[in-house]
Amino acid sequence: MQLQVARIGKPHGIRGEVTVQVLTDAPEDRFVPGTEFVVEPAASGPLTVSSARWNKDILLLGFEEVTDRNQAETLRGARLFVETEELDEDDDEGWYEHELVGLEARVGSQVVGKVTALNTLPVQDLLVVTTPDGDEILIPFVEQIVPEVNVEEGFILLTPPDGLFDINTAEAAAPEAEGSA
Repeated sequence: MQLQVARIGKPHGIRGEVTVQVLTDAPEDRFVPGTEFVVEPAASGPLTVSSARWNKDILLLGFEEVTDRNQAETLRGARLFVETEELDEDDDEGWYEHELVGLEARVGSQVVGKVTALNTLPVQDLLVVTTPDGDEILIPFVEQIVPEVNVEEGFILLTPPDGLFDINTAEAAAPEAEGSA
């Protein structure tokens, strides 16, 4: 099984380093020199880590196969995966993005959208739920708001605080309200 651990961003410097969006809770274990990643698109890989360092809050990676900025630019947007046997489907420690994307988001029995992404952030993770109208709602992925994830039946249960789903509607309507006063 493959687990996505990062998404490559822009080049950094002239020696082929790239910034990466880290999608793992254990970057110190995943991004060590010698680690080989499966890459999507496949034409960009495989890639082997030659260096990993932090510049403030941004992880910079160098790869044995990439020696200059022009090569690094071609990797922008590529996704890095590791082959892993360690994923246990009964693991209650957390969820991976591939397990959540596509699940229906429900409040009670009402379907309010579909999970389209998981944003992994330092403070807390956010689920991106796209409503039937195409609005994206960011849902804090905490037990109080997402008390149930049911992969087998294809849904997550939400208990959102009042107004969470109205925020985008209110922001969209605010300019009209100001103009009509």
